[in-house]
This record gives sequence, C-alpha cells and structure tokens, in this order.
Amino acid sequence: MVVQSLCCGDESGAVTVRMKRDREVLRSLFLAAVVVMSLLPIWGMAAAEQQHHQRGGGGEKKLRFGTDGQFKILQVADMHYADGKTTPCLDVLPSQFPTCSDLNTTAFVLRMIEAEKPNLIVFTGDNIFGFDATNGAKSLNEAYAPAIASNIPWAAVLGNHDQESDLSREGVMKHIVGLKNTLAQVNPLDQDDIDGFGNYNLEVAGVEGSGFENKSVLNLYFLDSGDYSTVPSIGGYGWIKPSQQYWFEQTSAKLQKAYISKPLPQKAPAPGLAYFHIPLPEFASFDSSNFTGVRQEGISSASVNSGFFTTMVAAGDVKAVFTGHDHLNDFCGELTGINLCYAGGFGYHAYGKAGWERRARVVVANLEKTKRGGWGVVKSIKTWKRLDDEHLTAIDGQVIWSKSSVGIRRKPVGGN
Repeated sequence: MVVQSLCCGDESGAVTVRMKRDREVLRSLFLAAVVVMSLLPIWGMAAAEQQHHQRGGGGEKKLRFGTDGQFKILQVADMHYADGKTTPCLDVLPSQFPTCSDLNTTAFVLRMIEAEKPNLIVFTGDNIFGFDATNGAKSLNEAYAPAIASNIPWAAVLGNHDQESDLSREGVMKHIVGLKNTLAQVNPLDQDDIDGFGNYNLEVAGVEGSGFENKSVLNLYFLDSGDYSTVPSIGGYGWIKPSQQYWFEQTSAKLQKAYISKPLPQKAPAPGLAYFHIPLPEFASFDSSNFTGVRQEGISSASVNSGFFTTMVAAGDVKAVFTGHDHLNDFCGELTGINLCYAGGFGYHAYGKAGWERRARVVVANLEKTKRGGWGVVKSIKTWKRLDDEHLTAIDGQVIWSKSSVGIRRKPVGGN
C-alpha cells in the first residue's frame, strides 16, 4: 500500500515518505486484524451484557496521574470511518486519491498513540460516517481497533453521523461500551430520564502513594450534543438539553464537595474538562486576535443557544471544552474563564482541505510539587496539536489554565 505525504502539498522527497507510510499502514492493518480476531468473543457477548450494565468494557479501572505528575489525553475528532480500505479519502491532493482510504486514518491513530503515549484517548464524535458504513458494528470495531490494541483506556461520545448506518444512536453507544478497554458509558446509572446517549463523567485520581491517590484532582465530563433538532419549528443541529445540564450541575456539585472535604480539603474546585461533538454558539465569539489556531469555516452550532456555556461558568470548575464537527477549525480561545477548543479534522474520509494536514489535539495536566517533594493537585493544563505529516509536527502549544494565574490572560507558548 502506497501512501503519500500530506505535508504542505510538496511532493519532493515523496519516495522516502511513501516508504515510511507504507510500513505504518501495513503495521496498522496487522494490528487491526489482530484486534478484530481477539474481540470476536467480546462482541458476541456484548448485546447480552449491555442489558444489565451501562459501564464500558474497561470496567471500574481507575484513571490516575502517573509517577511523572502528568495525565495526557489524546483527542481524536471526526474520524468518519466507513468500510476500511475500500472507502476513499476526501479533499487530499490529486496524486493521493488512488491509494488513500480509511486505512490512512487508522495509521494516523497508531502514529499518535506511539508518539504521545497518552493516558486516555477520547473520540469526540462522527467516529464513523454512517451513510457510507455498510455494517455499523464492523465499522465501529475497525475505527476503535488501534485504541483497543494499545490497551490504553479510551472514551467516546457521539456526533451527528454515527447513527446513520444500521444502528440507532442508542445502539451505537451500547456497542461502544461493549468493547475492550473503553470507559464510555451509555448514560449514568441513576439517570433514567436524561436526554441522549453517552453522558457520563470520569475522575482522575492523584499519583498512587500520594495524599491524593484516592481523590479526584481532574474531572472529565462527556456529553451527547445530539445530531439534529427534533423540534419541527427549529432547524439545524442538536444541542445539550436541560436534563443533561441538570445532570452536569449535580455531578459537578458532588465532585466539588468531595474535593473541598477531608482528607486534604482544597479551597477551590478541581479543574474540569468537557468533551462533546457540536460546538456551542459561544465558539463564534472569537476572531484571529484572541485565539490560537485557525478558523477556516463558520461555527456550525445549534441554531438555538441552550445555555450550557452559562451553566458551566456558573458551576465554576470547567476550564476547557473540546469539540469537533467543524473540520477546518482548530482554534482554542478563552471566554469568561473557559477555553473553547476545536481539535481539527482527523479522518481522511471526512471533508478537509487538500494540503492542510489532518490533525489531533493533545492535552496534558501537570501536578504541582508539595513542600515535601511529593505530588499534589493540578498546577497547569497545556494543549497542542500534531499534524499528520512526516514528523508529526507539534504546533500551537499553549497553557490554557494555571492554578497560579487564574484570571490572568495567558500567552501562547512553544510546542510540545
């Protein structure tokens, strides 16, 4: 399989790059095949298990910071995976069309995992492109195969295209939670009336052996931003409903109460990060003077403002929101203390821009050192993106939150 470089539209040195990419794609195919074979029994049992369990195939595995005081998250937005090697790429250079397919997306996931070695992988919707997926379950299995093969915990939310194959929106989420190593949940166990599928939270504990080993010092919220409006008089995309916002408020309040309580009570909430697919209307608040990255298309949010941004501001713990949906936007800007960040388009069967590399976003939370030399609470949160070029170039590194500079505008810093 020949896969040509997408770097900058320059085809000089293409032979070397093609050879490297050849090896990567072949390796991804091998790993994906191994994963598919190993998961067959799990898929067979998934339907029965999901009748009784809402939690994912990762079970009760606890997320925690490493002994280096870091927790790293890889965000993969808009894979648009369909039928594998028979699915063509969109918006690549003309010379790349004959050999480009979903397998380029698989190879990119593998390269990112190998380069960044994240503690958690988050897929933020449109993980498969339902219209072109002959078999929804098979496409989901292949799309997540690199994450499963890595044995790294992973989570997922739905976009507006995942359910457009032969699985309903609920069916897609139930299938996801039956896969190995996922921490995704269909919905909270105690919330029968919540809208959507894939609303849940994950807690990240401090370093094992530290005073915070049993305390969540970083909270992750995942929400279903819907697909399309179901209100006849309102067109356009879906939005985060009042029932979901109520769940978020209750969950945030509970986590904050635990954080400020003994042992080791804290004065301010633990930082939170929110992941969902469709951007909020507030993403349109920025211009090139007050964000890091690029905006190359409009903000495709819902046509109504559900008020979720205000809900997050009022809760006080969310420091950043990460979305996908608009593939040609990859910016990150701060509004009222919350960073609103796109990941940029990842998948090769998704629309893009020829010569503008597919990309992924990385987020790293760093702990502070205590006076005794141990690890404490989160000190700062940094983000950058990597391009799917020859060198996986890191760009747009920036500190998006710092415990010591709350309320102070933060300037962009160097890459990874």
